[in-house]
Amino acid sequence: MPFKGSLQIALDSIGQDSEAILQDLSQMLEVDTCFPPGAGYPAFADLMESLLAPMGFSFERAIVPEALWQTPDDSAQGERVNLIASLDGGAGEACNLYFHVDTVPAGDGWTHPPLALTQVDNKLIGRGSADMKGTIVATLAAIRAAQRTGLALRFNPVLLLCTDEEGGLYPGVRYLAEQKLFAGHMLSFNGGAVPRIWGGCFGSIDLKISVTGRSAHSGDPVGGINAIEQGLPLLNALHALKRQVEQRESAMPSPPHYEGRPLTSRLTLAAVQGGSKGSTIPARFDLLVNRRYSPEEPFEQVWSELTHCIEQAMAGSAALAVEYHLIGHLAPVSDPSGPHWPRWLSALSQGFGFDANDFAVWGSSTSSDMGWVQQAGIKEILLGGLARPENRIHASDEYTTMQDIVALAQSILAYLSADFQPE
Repeated sequence: MPFKGSLQIALDSIGQDSEAILQDLSQMLEVDTCFPPGAGYPAFADLMESLLAPMGFSFERAIVPEALWQTPDDSAQGERVNLIASLDGGAGEACNLYFHVDTVPAGDGWTHPPLALTQVDNKLIGRGSADMKGTIVATLAAIRAAQRTGLALRFNPVLLLCTDEEGGLYPGVRYLAEQKLFAGHMLSFNGGAVPRIWGGCFGSIDLKISVTGRSAHSGDPVGGINAIEQGLPLLNALHALKRQVEQRESAMPSPPHYEGRPLTSRLTLAAVQGGSKGSTIPARFDLLVNRRYSPEEPFEQVWSELTHCIEQAMAGSAALAVEYHLIGHLAPVSDPSGPHWPRWLSALSQGFGFDANDFAVWGSSTSSDMGWVQQAGIKEILLGGLARPENRIHASDEYTTMQDIVALAQSILAYLSADFQPE
């Protein structure tokens, strides 16, 4: 609905800010923050300070100690710099706007440069454009509009620009929450451009298993121990466990595209690696397992089930060693509802044009680092973002659109504004 005075002027002005929006997005995409290894966090923090300082923000860098995030396989590299940006002189209650600054690696199949902004057919293409650097761009556009028009804010925005959501042992927002480095309610942009009331999400475990054998010539294998062949009972046991796990249903409401089917736990044999050439008995076999577990499943129970499966399958094996390590973990999110949700839903309707009847509650068997925030004591977590099913998030040629960035910026501005009076 249209608003009178400075709020409507500010909302309308975002659509005329496309040049700055494109410039911001271009600069952010050019900084490689892929995880693994996550080596680009300091450079991204430098960029964000350069963009936010002229807008009146002050900064605190929170660096996660290496002992917390370093994994046994050394897949994580570089300083874990988390940036807290607070608007100086802001009045009212703080609203923490959360972003993860890491992306998945570019991967194969791109038809455009992944670490640059390409505009084609109304698409803004680049790794992280939708997930989720574009959401940072939308937030900057919203705050610029407020400052350009002199719009008073009800909530003082605090930007939390965090590390290691896409993997790793210790996401940056977990460290910030556990160290009590922010206060107030949380608005996470790790969601979609859809009329969704967040019902929570599953936890995620990444478990790396290594089987060690002994190399030998494959034509004269005396003394050799084939690590891949020794790992076959383990593969079979995990595949049998997968069938059991995926029968477990969660009470969490399922997404609309499930068409009434329940959310279930998941076990995925995600990656295997072993051997180098036909003439050599492979001395090592590595397996990556991903386990998605519902809020109803205690972590200790999930972990015990996995490790028991490994130990039983490999009992009596001729392998020289079998090792397993937790290399990634996100806790599940339980019901994140709270008193700020109605205002946020009205703000989303303002930006994206949703009708009140469009909204539905649903959860997901995907995962988020917001579970750690809940465990640190912050239960209410609002959710928004730019993700759509067609946006190719985590795939080649990921994209968002100017229309969605402007709509999200308008939603953020409405939510923060003192003049916004939702029905």
